[in-house]
Amino acid sequence: MFSEVNGLFKKLDDEVSKLIVGKSSQLRLMSAAIMSGGHILLDDLPGVGKTTLVKSLSLALGCCFRRIQFTPDLLPSDVVGMNIFDRNTGSFKRIQGPIMTNLLLADELNRAIPRTQAALLEAMAERQVTLDGETNQLPAPFVVMATQNPVESESTFRLPAAQLDRFMICLSLGYLSSSEEADMLRRVGDDMPFDSIGAVTSPEEILTLQEQIRHVAITDEMTDYIVSLVSATRAHPMLKLGASPRASRELYRCSKALAAISGRDYITPDDVHELLLPVLEHRVVPSSEARISGRTPGKVLSEIRDRIPAPPERASLF
Repeated sequence: MFSEVNGLFKKLDDEVSKLIVGKSSQLRLMSAAIMSGGHILLDDLPGVGKTTLVKSLSLALGCCFRRIQFTPDLLPSDVVGMNIFDRNTGSFKRIQGPIMTNLLLADELNRAIPRTQAALLEAMAERQVTLDGETNQLPAPFVVMATQNPVESESTFRLPAAQLDRFMICLSLGYLSSSEEADMLRRVGDDMPFDSIGAVTSPEEILTLQEQIRHVAITDEMTDYIVSLVSATRAHPMLKLGASPRASRELYRCSKALAAISGRDYITPDDVHELLLPVLEHRVVPSSEARISGRTPGKVLSEIRDRIPAPPERASLF
């Protein structure tokens, strides 16, 4: 059953690699998030390929794709739509916003004012939007893939904890090596040939695979291990804010998808370890002491992972 998920990931990797070089590990985690119905935040410097990666992935997935360029003057109605009065009919007509799509690229999300950022909260949590008291379901699947620049502070607004908690994973791409950058120039050339990427799946197939992933097996020992890792963040002296119960659920769900992408029908500790930082790091807040001593959230999470013993590999098997 899960060979289909593994096969699909290989096809996605082949298509996206036509434009994106050296980011297979990030693509693997993004695919796991999408297959488990989660949202993705790409937090990195300008020019490292965030937008190109998202657009390439959306083309390969064969889903309806829309992009919103977030700016300080963007209004909530520019995201979710609005009702306008039609003089010809004497009634109000709904103008749908770009959020009515399968894959939404929220480019430079932290440039929008908090009120506009908040327009995404209901959509990300409940897959619906409410406008003037009327609720409409979003297309399925629905995934927000947002980008933000972590170093530029001018004309930006910090994403609140409630917003960050809606993202299943947060990733950085990083710079390419010299050889990878040269390879990227040879592949891309003077233009960005997005038309070279073909769709390898469809919304209907993604929904089918998402349902299959629900049946990935997880033992009680693995469930307890996930809870132990997340709970430890709430009691750690170097963290002012620990991860929420939603984080436990996201780690649980995404680990299932990662196992399926690997062609397995059960979760191992390695699945949880690979996802620990992408799922938890953006959800925790370091204490003042941690900031002074240079203890980053990632370092604290790694210490928690090393301190709490994982279930033996055989406990993951049936």
